[in-house]
Amino acid sequence: MDKVASLQAFVKVVETGSFSEAGRQLRLSRSAISKYVGDLEGSLGVQLLNRTTRHASPNENGQLYFERALVILSEIDAADQAVTHLQSAPRGLLRINAPMSFGTLRLGPALADFMQMYPDLQLQLVLSDDLVDPVQDGFDVTLRIADLESSSLIARKITPMPRVICASPDYLEKHGAPSHPRDLRDHVSLTYGFLLTGNQWKLTGADGEHWIQPAWSLCVNNAEVLRDVAVSGRGIALIPEFIAADALRKGGLKTILKDFWAPPLTLYAIYPPTRHLSVKVRLFIDFLVQRFGREVDAQGN
Repeated sequence: MDKVASLQAFVKVVETGSFSEAGRQLRLSRSAISKYVGDLEGSLGVQLLNRTTRHASPNENGQLYFERALVILSEIDAADQAVTHLQSAPRGLLRINAPMSFGTLRLGPALADFMQMYPDLQLQLVLSDDLVDPVQDGFDVTLRIADLESSSLIARKITPMPRVICASPDYLEKHGAPSHPRDLRDHVSLTYGFLLTGNQWKLTGADGEHWIQPAWSLCVNNAEVLRDVAVSGRGIALIPEFIAADALRKGGLKTILKDFWAPPLTLYAIYPPTRHLSVKVRLFIDFLVQRFGREVDAQGN
């Protein structure tokens, strides 16, 4: 029995919940994956997975074995990297998930520079505003702009993402500009739908914190849509500054309530917990921290 191949097959089945998907990601047939896992269970004398026609999940023995198998495979990967000098020349496939707006507006130029630095890497970027499961969906790195819930995944802070309160000149001319957060209750708001705080806006000023439940006419999980609808004069939006920047510069939007501010969101890189972080993932995350951290420093100057 090829113990390493069996461990890899078992771990991938647990991560994906599917023999077929594990085979696709490992480029093996479903029957080959099933044989590897079956050989592993046979050698141990215990069942590791609960199986249905469409899903596979670890039982108690399987969960314990899965956690130890991750450590073993990460040790093997670290040993391989040390021998083949991947520290200086990483190669292979790096699968990345990122929010749609951040991917289209900010990530492209950064990826181009990263590819130039590490030409032997293959990058697969999937843009989505859905809250994907990094493990189940097989991503090496998932970028999120949010306040994160507690999780078994590891999150590294990349950079803060300031937000602005804004509206179009036409809207402000027709409805007036609010002078205090409480005035927002008399205005139409455009809200982002996936923030963990729900649709409440928290604004802070010299007189303290204000939690506002705006009367919204649009709730959507993409801030570019919020920006475009705000430019069209349909309401007041609270959106990341990098998304509003061009419209603010061209006059399509104006910032309001400048004496109050919303807490910034944060760009995080999320990855599964392993004892040894793979070199390609570590290099990519370090690159993002340096790249976007430098941009924040430049803006601050």
